Amino acid sequence: MSVTTLYVSHPAALDHQMPEGHPERSDRIRAVEAALEKERFSGLLRESAPRAETETVALAHPVPYVEAIIAASPRSGYIQIDSDTLMSPGTLDAALRGVGGAVHAVDAVMSGACSNAFVAMRPPGHHAERMQAMGFCLFNSAAIAVRHARERHGASRVALVDWDVHHGNGSQDIFWDDAAVMYASTHEMPLFPGTGAVGERGTHDTIVNVPLRAGDDSAIFREKFEKGVLSRLSAFAPDLIVISAGFDAHRLDPLASVELDEADFGWATRKLMEIADKHAGGRIVSVLEGGYSLDGLARSVTAHMDALMGR
Repeated sequence: MSVTTLYVSHPAALDHQMPEGHPERSDRIRAVEAALEKERFSGLLRESAPRAETETVALAHPVPYVEAIIAASPRSGYIQIDSDTLMSPGTLDAALRGVGGAVHAVDAVMSGACSNAFVAMRPPGHHAERMQAMGFCLFNSAAIAVRHARERHGASRVALVDWDVHHGNGSQDIFWDDAAVMYASTHEMPLFPGTGAVGERGTHDTIVNVPLRAGDDSAIFREKFEKGVLSRLSAFAPDLIVISAGFDAHRLDPLASVELDEADFGWATRKLMEIADKHAGGRIVSVLEGGYSLDGLARSVTAHMDALMGR
């Protein structure tokens, strides 16, 4: 069966400006775009991320929180949301298009318009809790995509797999009590935000945390991913897999100390595709999270997209 992969982005992702030296910078998107301009990616479907409405963001965040973030948007300069989360004049549009892009990708995959999709927007989202922005994140696009698949497309079980090197405390918070959603995360501990211990399992035992340690390499990651994530994911038998695709566990990344290579992300993608092929009609939506070495990010996205495209 041929695989059709959708790539979703928008120039607004470049307009979320951060102060000089901030690791979550516009050049991240430029690095992704440059990697995907190669001839090997000419077969990608490419579409622009639409801007999400408040009611869509409210699938994972209460309306008063969403309205407070909208109201905080500055006309000039920066506004500080927390110690490392800021908004510039272009941030709100970028964040809303990040949500809109993730939801658009779910629509495309669930309707059969494409086999799978990758959404490259910023700011990232997986640290955003129901009522709290943090860790560079305002709205949890991947979590909203999961809820959209459940509510708009009738998916009975959705899995959110997060291989960002930082634990997705926001996603865990949002799905803690949700028996229909499995949240599975590999992440370095101890590291920001300090959550993600093995014993954090959720009300319905659908939270799966697989911590890594500084210095863990490809062999350790693959063994833990197989035993800790893939086995649980197969048993859960999801109708859709959403990936919080952070690439900051790459050995080149400046914000962490896990020693993965781009090939590990390609391997993990193919493993998730095998489960999606068995249980979910091949349906996967991948949403960019972290990745702060531009070289490591470009290499990792290339490996991820090669896998999604069936190579």
